[in-house]
Amino acid sequence: MLGELAVTEVERLLQSEPIARIGCHVEGRTYVVPIAYVYADGSLIGHSADGLKLRMLRKNPDVCVEIEHIDDLANWRSVIAWGRYEELSGGEAELALDLLMARFVTLIPSETILPSRATAPSTHAREVAGRPSVVYRIRLKEKTGRFERSQ
Repeated sequence: MLGELAVTEVERLLQSEPIARIGCHVEGRTYVVPIAYVYADGSLIGHSADGLKLRMLRKNPDVCVEIEHIDDLANWRSVIAWGRYEELSGGEAELALDLLMARFVTLIPSETILPSRATAPSTHAREVAGRPSVVYRIRLKEKTGRFERSQ
């Protein structure tokens, strides 16, 4: 059975999954990339090393997001959302980093998923894998969800 997720199911999926895929589009080129995130106050909060994704988002802050949970090919849930990218600084960035660390510190970290301050507070998450980094928020404006369940 195919169907649409209720608003509460959309919110639950956004809260429960740690990885989203974002689509950026600039000058006729589309780039889709996975991000680690935490969902808070209707926004995705992320942390990234400087690179192509951030360069594209700075040029065109409008973004499409996809989040999914797949049990098998006949049992899955997916959310598509549209939002706007913004970089955080100061106290807002500090609070966002705290949310990210609380979300991911219990998971097995990779070199790029946790802000560097999680292991070395003095670095204050200014770099990831030796590259400058940014704390950002994607304010979601529109969300829709679909599912398939075997009967």
